[in-house]
Amino acid sequence: MSGTLYLCATPIGNLEDITLRCIRILKEVDLIAAEDTRNSIKLLNHFDIKTPMTSYHEYNKTSKGNKLTERLLKGENIALITDAGTPGISDPGEELVRMCQEAGITVTAVPGAAACITALTISGLPTRRFAFEAFLPADKKERQAVLGEMENETRTMVVYEAPHRLVRTLKALGEALGNRRVRICRELTKKHETVFAATIEEALAFYEKQEPKGECVIVIEGKSREELRAREQAQWEAMSIEEHMDYYMSGGMEKKEAMKQVAKDRGIGKREVYQALL
Repeated sequence: MSGTLYLCATPIGNLEDITLRCIRILKEVDLIAAEDTRNSIKLLNHFDIKTPMTSYHEYNKTSKGNKLTERLLKGENIALITDAGTPGISDPGEELVRMCQEAGITVTAVPGAAACITALTISGLPTRRFAFEAFLPADKKERQAVLGEMENETRTMVVYEAPHRLVRTLKALGEALGNRRVRICRELTKKHETVFAATIEEALAFYEKQEPKGECVIVIEGKSREELRAREQAQWEAMSIEEHMDYYMSGGMEKKEAMKQVAKDRGIGKREVYQALL
């Protein structure tokens, strides 16, 4: 029988964030796969965990993933940990999970701290619906594409950023999204934890003068549905009814259905559309 891969959440700041179950699992497994062994050894030493450790990160995820899968298939149990937080969230752990599932290996989670959820819950912004964007892409073209998708997002958005790139990212967010409400969450669960409540413009002005320190989580207000509907309405009303009809019919829609959709878009009756076309 194959072993089990345990996804073990580790502290994002305060070492007391770790769960009793996580400590037990880390002591019981045959091997711990860590994103950075030099960083994780401090955690293991603190809790007197003697389990052997190996590296598993972005640059060896394929070759090491195959080796870990082989060991799991032989019956060994392995715990996967990241530098901080929950494995598989914005890190190569998702690739190992996929490989294990394809091989029929049991994967289970030992839940705990996650920076994105921690920041969201203390942000004061709506939490019922949210979109996690992790780090924005480094490639300029891809980053602009993602920002374009975020522009009309109605859910609260969560973005990770390193302190030395925070100002650049705030500028990009302001250009793409406008002056939304944001929360800049830093040093989460640590002694100097801060939640800076501001607009994007206010946050940008502050951090251009005050150099940010510590990993940052940016929580961004989503666009209101009313604003989105008003914008769509204005776009349709900028067209004539004939142009509006052509828009749908050129896409293969039947005339009757196109009239119905045009009326719905513009908030008018089908009779008005019919009269305008006459």
